[in-house]
Amino acid sequence: MRLNELSPGKGAKKVGKRLGRGHSAGQGKTSGRGVKGQHARSGGYHKVGFEGGQMPLQRRLPKVGFNSRMARYSAEVRLHELAIPTDEVIDLDVLKKLNLVASFTTKAKVILSGKLDKAVKLKGIAVTKGARAAIEKAGGSIEA
Repeated sequence: MRLNELSPGKGAKKVGKRLGRGHSAGQGKTSGRGVKGQHARSGGYHKVGFEGGQMPLQRRLPKVGFNSRMARYSAEVRLHELAIPTDEVIDLDVLKKLNLVASFTTKAKVILSGKLDKAVKLKGIAVTKGARAAIEKAGGSIEA
């Protein structure tokens, strides 16, 4: 099969209606828009969700969800990323310097993802239970 042999499947391409081309074309005179009214006019239609003046559904229902304002200042660090820094003590400044977390981050947390073979010393970084066990198993330590 070659590119010039490709074609859409049968029934995939539908021929559009030829509006306003006379009665024999099936869509003559008013072109299927009926007689008068908002729908018959060019540009005459209402916005999405409009219910004729009745309070629309999206405004009748209560708002849901929540976006934490603190989430943008916190970051997650994967366990295997702790092998990248060469510093003796890894803190937030070291992670920022190596672009492992964003520069505006105020707190970070290490999560269990990947493996850690070298002993690391963490200072001022939160750690999950699984990550703590893996760091201590590799011979590392965690300071609050």
